[in-house]
Amino acid sequence: MTLKEKLEKLASQVNETSVTISMNTHRTSPENQQDEIVLKNLIKEAENRVIDEFGKRPASGVLEKLAIISEKIDHQHNLESLHLFLSDETEEIIKSTWPARSNTVEIDARFAVRPLIKAAVRSQEYLILVLAQSGTKLFQAENDKIIREVRDGGFPFPENPFYITHADIRSDGKQVDNQVKEYFNRIDKSVVEMYRKTDLKVIVISTSDNYNKLLEVADIPSIYIGHDHKNYSESDEHHIVEQAYEMIREKQKEERAQAIEELKEAVPTGKILTDLQEIYQASLDGRGDLLIIHQDFEQPVKMIDDRTFEYVEDSKDPGVVDDIVSMISWEVLSKKGRVHFTQQDELLDIGEIVLKTRY
Repeated sequence: MTLKEKLEKLASQVNETSVTISMNTHRTSPENQQDEIVLKNLIKEAENRVIDEFGKRPASGVLEKLAIISEKIDHQHNLESLHLFLSDETEEIIKSTWPARSNTVEIDARFAVRPLIKAAVRSQEYLILVLAQSGTKLFQAENDKIIREVRDGGFPFPENPFYITHADIRSDGKQVDNQVKEYFNRIDKSVVEMYRKTDLKVIVISTSDNYNKLLEVADIPSIYIGHDHKNYSESDEHHIVEQAYEMIREKQKEERAQAIEELKEAVPTGKILTDLQEIYQASLDGRGDLLIIHQDFEQPVKMIDDRTFEYVEDSKDPGVVDDIVSMISWEVLSKKGRVHFTQQDELLDIGEIVLKTRY
């Protein structure tokens, strides 16, 4: 099940007791040894809150899951964050490459899916073309992981077969360039074929000269969205995907900046909402086109009815929705709107949470 499928499943569930635990974790030792201790403390906090709010017997199913959930987590393979979703019917453990905004326990009728929304909207599949005249490979990647090496459509390509052996001709730079371009032209046609099958854009790892020659012969240059020099001393798959993912993250940051500019330009149109109550109601009605939330913003509320709420100070009070942002962001995303979480303070010129409506 993909992350987006898990998100949809968790966001649609309504239970009397839904426990969400989110925490930052560490990939390496000795830091990840502390993750187990932090998790046990959060689980204890969750147990106490569940007992206080619901009682031991009515919440026995959730309490039983909380009692053993830590045994199912291998902290030696942690990423940047860990998220647990527990109810009578559900037990889901998700590790994410994106940090949590804090270590938290949230107990509501719905799961707090905000961290999954952030991960889902920033999750990206793409292709990595490792381009060289000595041989060319194509990989399919998601975020910082290689899913597979492509082994069809001509990939992996062997070394350039158009190498000129005659010394006199080899000294003619133009003819040499033409032979290189012919090799890259064949590679490009295979890449385009893969792009048409998958709709995935391409990061190229190569020398600048090879990248420029590839663009000269490319049928659809726009599918190549980034380029980085190949580090020949670290050319294994792990380092290749690290190089590529850094470029993906930079492009996503640029896209968030562009989205903030889109909000600013829409202010005179009357389509911008900054009042949280109005944003919530517009999200329920499917009017949300673009929602941007500052990473640090959260707001606990107590629901008055299905469409209105009042602000509260303590998210741990019984019957309180720990963070209405989780519900708002899911409503916008599930109704085909765009959602961004950002640390860029340019958003604060408009508000901590801003919605551009469709009408």
